[in-house]
Amino acid sequence: MQLESPHILVTLFAFLLLLGTLVVVHELGHYSVGRWFGVKADKFSIGFGPQIWGRVDKRGTLWRVGALPLGGYVQFAGDMNPASQPDENWERLSAAERNQTFQSKALWKRALIVFAGPAVNFLLAIAILSGFLIHYGQAVNPPVVQSVAEGTAAEKMGLKPGDRILAVNGTAVDSFGKLATEIAVHPNERIPIRYERDGAIRTEIATIGVLEEMDRFGNKYSRGILGLPIPRAEIHEVSILEVPWLATKETANIVRLTIKTTGQIISGRRPISELGGPLKIAKVSGEQFVLGMAAFLWLTAMISINLGFINLLPIPMLDGGHLLLYGIEAVRRRPATPVVQEWAFRAGFAVLVSFMLLVTFNDLASFGLFGK
Repeated sequence: MQLESPHILVTLFAFLLLLGTLVVVHELGHYSVGRWFGVKADKFSIGFGPQIWGRVDKRGTLWRVGALPLGGYVQFAGDMNPASQPDENWERLSAAERNQTFQSKALWKRALIVFAGPAVNFLLAIAILSGFLIHYGQAVNPPVVQSVAEGTAAEKMGLKPGDRILAVNGTAVDSFGKLATEIAVHPNERIPIRYERDGAIRTEIATIGVLEEMDRFGNKYSRGILGLPIPRAEIHEVSILEVPWLATKETANIVRLTIKTTGQIISGRRPISELGGPLKIAKVSGEQFVLGMAAFLWLTAMISINLGFINLLPIPMLDGGHLLLYGIEAVRRRPATPVVQEWAFRAGFAVLVSFMLLVTFNDLASFGLFGK
C-alpha cells in the first residue's frame, strides 16, 4: 500500500531532529577530546548564521544555536584562520592563554581532536546497531541455495539447490542477508561468484540482474538481484559480549559498501543522480519518522556512518583534510607553508561548494522540478 508523503512540518521536524542529533554528537567528539587535552572552546554552535539562542558557561564557552540549522562547529581558542595556524594575534597572547589554544598542542593531540568528530559518528551508529541486536536478535540464514528462479542470473550461471555461496566479487558472505547486500550494489555488472558444490569449490561469472522497486512513498530504486529466493531466517539471541563486535563489523561493512558505491559513481558505473543532499535527506527523514522509531533510528545510524565517512575524506575544510595536512607535517617535521595551506583550503572550499550544488540539483531533479 502506498502512503502519502508526510506533512511538511513533520518532515522539517524529523530532519532537524536527525541533523541536530548528528551535528551535536560530531561536535561533542571534537569538544570532549579538546577539553581532555586542555584546549579551551570559545564557541559551540549548532547551525550557522545569526544567533537565535546562546549561553556562556562557567568555562567561558558560548553555546549557541544559529538561524541556519545545516551543520555546526566548535571554535577552539586560537582558531583564527581555517588552517588553525598561529598568527600575530596568537603570539600576543600570554603564556597561560596560549597553553589553552589548539595550536599549542602536540601534533598527535591535534590529530586526535580532529579525528574525534567522525569517530563518535561511527560510535553512535555502533550503539544504535547494538540496540537493534539486543532487541531483535541476529537473523541467521546460511547462503545455501534452496531454489533458483527461472531466467535469472543464478539459473544462467548454473546454480542448483544445495550449492553454498562463499563469495561475491571477492567478498566473503556468510548469510543470505550479506549475499543480498553484496549483489544489490552490482546491478547489470559481470562479477565472479564463488560457491561450493559437493565439496568442490567453483567460480562462475554472473551478469547480475536489475530490479526496479518502489517504496511505500513512491520513491523508485534499482538494485542488483541474483535470482535466489531468500529462505526464512532463524532469529538467535546475541550475547551482550558479542553485541559490540557484531555491531562494529556491520558498521565497517556499511563503510566498505559506501566506498564501493562511491567508486562506482566516480568511475561512471552508477549514475551521478544517485548522489543525494540535504533536501533528499530531509524527505527520507520525514518518511522514516512516520514509519516508526525503529525505522528512524536505522536511518540515523546510516546517516551517521556516512557523515563520519565523508568527514574523513582528504579534502581541506573537512576533518580528513586537516588530518592529511597533519600527516604531511609529521613527515616533513614542519607544517606546510601558510600559502600552501591557504590555497589548499580554498580548493577544498571550491570542491565542497561544487558538491553541494550538484547534490542540490539532484535533489530538485528527483522532486520533478526540472520535468523530464
